[in-house]
Amino acid sequence: MPLNGHHVDPQQLAEALTASIQDAVQKAGGRTEIVPPHHRIPFHWPHHPISADFHVLTSDWTGEASFESHGEVFPVQVAKTPYGVFGRCLPLWAEARGDDEAKMLSALKKECQPLFQRQKAIAQTLGREGRFTGIIRDLSPLELLQLFFCPDRDVAHEAQVVVETHASLQIFSEALISILEEVQHPHRRSAQWCVLDLFEDLPSFCPEPAQQSRAIQAIRSLIWGATDDYARTIYKAGVVLGGHISTPEAGDALVECFSAPSRFGRRAAYHAAFHLAEWLPERRESIAEAMRTAARQDPEPKLREYALRMADDIEQDASDHVMEPVFDEEG
Repeated sequence: MPLNGHHVDPQQLAEALTASIQDAVQKAGGRTEIVPPHHRIPFHWPHHPISADFHVLTSDWTGEASFESHGEVFPVQVAKTPYGVFGRCLPLWAEARGDDEAKMLSALKKECQPLFQRQKAIAQTLGREGRFTGIIRDLSPLELLQLFFCPDRDVAHEAQVVVETHASLQIFSEALISILEEVQHPHRRSAQWCVLDLFEDLPSFCPEPAQQSRAIQAIRSLIWGATDDYARTIYKAGVVLGGHISTPEAGDALVECFSAPSRFGRRAAYHAAFHLAEWLPERRESIAEAMRTAARQDPEPKLREYALRMADDIEQDASDHVMEPVFDEEG
């Protein structure tokens, strides 16, 4: 059901998402280890039509051809000019140029591969066959949330933008919190990053105090037990608690993470504490003292030094100028 005003029960949506995640994990062979996400690469389509650069006229498109890719055959209009052979595939909004027709068709097929890869990634994430040829904003609430887990992070971003523009529907809170709590899907880190980005404006998705508390505790748990910081998700979790939600409850949760068993979590908490002190200046001294206490007990030498220097900056109301330490396995 698209986002068209029909009623969607938040709890049922969360349960349906959980079921779909379990189904996706089973279809992938039961693997639950986190797959490090790639960087997001913005996707733009269609590309600039090369025929426009050579002033190919409408009357020049007199030939016909086709190319095959991924089991489908696509029609191509052909224009032979003094500047080479041009081809355009109207169903795909794509063009290419070559010295002859064969080279043009090869170039056109290559030109379309990023589109095909994106469409197939969307279809696979949604549990569909073939390639997705629809419009993401027309998908149902469940399908939009499923796309948060797409390996193509630009697809996940587009779905996130659609969800963000429909925050007023008040149907996503339970499902978004469940994504933060997710521990099975291999692509959960990038999905959690999307949720954290939305929760920078937490009241829009969780207007009730009880919902906000659950969201805060979910973020705390994410930081507390982090085994990695892929996609900088744990770093962002700290920033959302300390620099965006910034309530006393969020502050308590962040300070608790100074003692997290995860060194990735402690690093995120130490950094975010600086932002927390900016928003809660009345707690500046207590935050700095708590950080110093944690630093003296931190088993990671890099984090001990980092926390002590951050505590100095917080106490002196200085700028955040301490470089975040990088662990050996992070390169």
